[in-house]
Amino acid sequence: MEETEEIVWQGKFVTAKRKGKWEYVSRARGIKAAVILAVEDGHVLLVEQYRVPLGRNCIELPAGLIGDETEGEDPLEAAGRELEEETGYRAQRLESLGEYYSSPGMVSESFTLVRASGLIRIGDGGGTDGEDITVHRVALADLQAFLDAKRASNVGVDVRLLMLLGGQLI
Repeated sequence: MEETEEIVWQGKFVTAKRKGKWEYVSRARGIKAAVILAVEDGHVLLVEQYRVPLGRNCIELPAGLIGDETEGEDPLEAAGRELEEETGYRAQRLESLGEYYSSPGMVSESFTLVRASGLIRIGDGGGTDGEDITVHRVALADLQAFLDAKRASNVGVDVRLLMLLGGQLI
């Protein structure tokens, strides 16, 4: 007999759920995310921003929600929009690398990993009002030292950066 999923609490963007003894969270309204892997000319675009759950800044790949403002938004369209907003770069090509889960023991959210190429700088980036995003264009050869220095200054590092450190998907 399958256990019933119970909504414990629901906000505008997050829903806390329980199924049997298991507690987890999901995005409200079926919203998903796009994470952008923008690697070109031996460099990667990263963003740094304050993350409330961590209580500090975090280094991440550019990312954003799909369909949070426009229902049925295409993941590649959302990825292109978010890349421009956060980094100030426009991609001539966007390619889906599949759907992934970042913490499946606690969060049901998935994200579409998108490779961005043909990058053209069109602005400063920094995100929308209140996001206060810092853009970093980091040489892949210097990535480990860059992340070590950030970590030493109490900046969090998103787990998705492991695929760059391992040389995968580049």
